[in-house]
Amino acid sequence: MLTVASEIEVLARFGRALSDPIRCRLLLALREAPAYPSDLADALGISRTRLSNHLACLRDCGLVVTVPDGRRTRYELADERLGHALDDLRTAVVAVESDRTCADAAEEGCC
Repeated sequence: MLTVASEIEVLARFGRALSDPIRCRLLLALREAPAYPSDLADALGISRTRLSNHLACLRDCGLVVTVPDGRRTRYELADERLGHALDDLRTAVVAVESDRTCADAAEEGCC
């Protein structure tokens, strides 16, 4: 059963999804068009096992859905507005000082 997440939960889920470069690449690929896991793994140059783990995270975050297609499963963004949000985030200007990194950079690999 699908439920509607609160605004804060939606932002937290989006943040979790975007916290990994591979998941970012997956979301950008799915922004272009729905795709099958094997095609996504080839396009991103990663193993299918690794891809599967990232797709599971994106599903758990509610950002992608699976669509049965015969004996295969296709992935797509859960809502077309996510593609617009990704475009907005991708082109946003971020104020970053060149001599600073995030406080969590060493521990969590951000920035």
